[in-house]
Amino acid sequence: DGQFVLHYQLQVDSRSRMIGVEALLRWQHPVRGLVSPTEFIPVAELSGLILPLGDWVLETACRQLVAWSGREETAGLSMAVNVSARQFRHADFVNQVVAVLRRTGANPARLKLELTESLLLVDVEDVIAKMSALKERGVGFSLDDFGTGYSSLAYLKRLPLDQLKIDQSFVSEVVANSNDAAITSAIVALAHQLGLSVIAEGVESEAQREFLIRHGCHAYQGYLFG
Repeated sequence: DGQFVLHYQLQVDSRSRMIGVEALLRWQHPVRGLVSPTEFIPVAELSGLILPLGDWVLETACRQLVAWSGREETAGLSMAVNVSARQFRHADFVNQVVAVLRRTGANPARLKLELTESLLLVDVEDVIAKMSALKERGVGFSLDDFGTGYSSLAYLKRLPLDQLKIDQSFVSEVVANSNDAAITSAIVALAHQLGLSVIAEGVESEAQREFLIRHGCHAYQGYLFG
């Protein structure tokens, strides 16, 4: 019924310049108002509706990329799109992404698919094969919520990733909690050693941003920026 909408959260560099966005799914219900994804995504996962919903999100985000490509101030933005484990494990996932890119005309080099560590718990060889097939077509990959799951560092070095994303649970207390500070700085160092970019989510204060800058993280998203 056209009740789903995408919101786009800014991603910026250390000079607060826009470098990209993350597409965030919301349900604008005619009676209940704005429904949080924490309520409806688990239902979509259990019912299998996450598959057509995920396709809609990807196509809508790619069409937005194409629209932005015609404007000077937005032409250089990347688009991060979350992919659920169930969606990624679908046998035809690679072909579906390629088909969306072909239909919309979106530049694959501007698309970044965000995966969670839970994907690595089952058939990591299949994960690597699908990622590699899409990488060959120019699509990028970010490992979302890094440090909160159960992934093996041995697998991490084999994945064709472009970016690690520091989870907001670490960022929120990075100034006050020495453990969160240590974990955050370690993730940044690990990303650099692996030749990956790193971005922090949930940045809400100047103090958090200053800590991240000092420790070598130069990309952020969160309410401090929009």
